[in-house]
Amino acid sequence: MGGCVLVGLDGTGNSVPAVRWGAEETAARGLSLHLLHSWVSQPLNLPIAQEAANKQRYGAEVLGSAEAMALELHPGIPVTTEQVSEQAVDALVDRSGRATMIVLGSRGHGAISGFLLGSVSLHVLGRARCPVVIVREEESTAYGRPEVVVGVQEAGTQGEVVLDFAFAAAEAHHASVRAVRAWEPPGLVGFAPATLSPSPDEDEPAVGEEKKLADILAPWRERFPAVPVIGHVQRGRVAAVLLGACSQASLLVVGRRMQRTPMLLGPVVFAVLHHSLCPVAVVPRV
Repeated sequence: MGGCVLVGLDGTGNSVPAVRWGAEETAARGLSLHLLHSWVSQPLNLPIAQEAANKQRYGAEVLGSAEAMALELHPGIPVTTEQVSEQAVDALVDRSGRATMIVLGSRGHGAISGFLLGSVSLHVLGRARCPVVIVREEESTAYGRPEVVVGVQEAGTQGEVVLDFAFAAAEAHHASVRAVRAWEPPGLVGFAPATLSPSPDEDEPAVGEEKKLADILAPWRERFPAVPVIGHVQRGRVAAVLLGACSQASLLVVGRRMQRTPMLLGPVVFAVLHHSLCPVAVVPRV
């Protein structure tokens, strides 16, 4: 299972976009696809009896349908399936240390509501040791738009894993990278719009932020010479700027701090997960 694309299936329609996205990622990166279903974590409203045998039988059908879908989309990709008696969160987190990424589906309901995350997704996002991609049910195709947006707020080793994931995804899908850095002048409070025009005395800080971003991106431009890179520095709150920048993107990549307490996810990650118009990859920073 090492280095696979791990897709968690809950047996509902939420799993369909996750399987499609995971199969596309598997084919583009030359990886294997591993489909996992927990029969003890099946939704309570599924039209099956409560006996364990029936639940396992239903789980086998879920995995079989997902495997068939993945192979129909990308014939020849390596696909394995696994049905477990662990809780879904525990199983996915346990296997996250050996996976390239986890892909989960979300009950999305359009641009206004955005993503609706269940408890499984939230806990996997907060505990997984590999990147977790959330794809909502309205997403019918993977990488329909050739741009990957990545949030760049920190220099040094903590931001490297986030940039590495974004550039690798862009290279695999022949997409460009839009590297976004938000800056907030003193006195900016609240969820300020991302489109405020800077005053003349704020031009100098903006130039400084552009230099910081260029310095951070320089090694990545060298490592991925075939990936077009767009530096994007904008005044405003981080979440608002990222959401504006990813409105026409195929993927938004953000980082999260490990071992957050008491909240598993920070406010920026939580905001983009619930309001992004595209799939979101959350990458744990060491």
